[in-house]
Amino acid sequence: MLNDLVLVLNFGSSSLKFAILNPDTERKYVFGLVERLYLSYSFVTWYYQRFKYHTIIGNNISHIQSLEFIINHIFYINKKIVCNIQFIGHRVVHGGKKITESKIINSCIIQEIENNIIYAPLHNPINLLGIKSAIKYFPHLSKKNVAVFDTSFFRDMPETSYLYALPYSFYIKYGVRRYGAHGMSHYYVSKIASEILKIQFDTFNVITCHLGNGSSVSVIVNGICVDTSMGFTPMEGLVMGTRSGDLDPAIIFFMHMVLGMTIDEIQHILIKKSGILGLSGGVTSDFRYIEKNYYREIASKRSVDIFCHRLSKYIASYTTLLDGRLDAIIFTGGIGENSILVRQLTMIKLFMIGIRLDMQLNQCLQPGQYGFINKKDTTPVLVIPTNEELIIAQETVKCFR
Repeated sequence: MLNDLVLVLNFGSSSLKFAILNPDTERKYVFGLVERLYLSYSFVTWYYQRFKYHTIIGNNISHIQSLEFIINHIFYINKKIVCNIQFIGHRVVHGGKKITESKIINSCIIQEIENNIIYAPLHNPINLLGIKSAIKYFPHLSKKNVAVFDTSFFRDMPETSYLYALPYSFYIKYGVRRYGAHGMSHYYVSKIASEILKIQFDTFNVITCHLGNGSSVSVIVNGICVDTSMGFTPMEGLVMGTRSGDLDPAIIFFMHMVLGMTIDEIQHILIKKSGILGLSGGVTSDFRYIEKNYYREIASKRSVDIFCHRLSKYIASYTTLLDGRLDAIIFTGGIGENSILVRQLTMIKLFMIGIRLDMQLNQCLQPGQYGFINKKDTTPVLVIPTNEELIIAQETVKCFR
């Protein structure tokens, strides 16, 4: 039924996901993904009535240009569906200390998202761009926009997980703590896994790995997230597309005092020039390239091996928080769902904690499919395509009902 449809806009650091869906029936009418923004051959893949379409938009396409393409070309031929959009839901990475749940967007919420840019300098500005663009291009829905925050899922983490070993006043006065990210994805795949395994969510113990241009691992005990790899900002934790992940903070002192770099230069390097891009020698941040060239190029092999090393360390360490039982490990996100190599290299490293990879199942799993990749009668390891858009849509309508 074409009623109460939600347009979901997920402005990522290097991509734009969009969907028009019914949050009650979970049916997606039109949905897709623009990739390689600000790189050569920016392209969009979208789905309508079980048909898949793929178009190269151009070179170095921006978020605004890609949204205009979606509106003028994809939405234009689906006018009937577009006319039934009642709400617009937005992913916002960081809600800071004050915002712990989804909010109808008004000037105060926009100001708070701006205030929290310091926590997510790569994401919150892009998320704000999506919000302001939606208000511009869909003015009749200007009061029907909702911000759904990634950090909300981590609000119940214990202080043993979220506090840094800094003077306690930094937390009390300034909100310096670990906040996490990818909350909607971790929540969605853990819920789906509990249903597949027929375990009540409030008794479910799982480690979820959201792996993409931004990557994070979370551990969920009895349905509550008790720790996650991202921290005060989405820079902490795993190796990512252009972000360094875990880093000795003294390196920043070295860059400033010895190398003479300014704080702005250091921030730019750690957020936009590090991670896979840095390890590959500046060649690419696109994981598909380095996986394809894993056996051909030293830099590609180095990048993948370090990525998997960091990932396996986090997974193994999180087993200490599971209250004696690990029900499942989940891979999701663009890399988690599609990289056979990353899943293989990571699981092999987890042999000591009882993880056993079924090579054939891992090789045969097609992109976009749910599936088990563990050997029979061993700890379940699942690949589950994430669906952040559904969670955003459900949270959006909840704000108005």
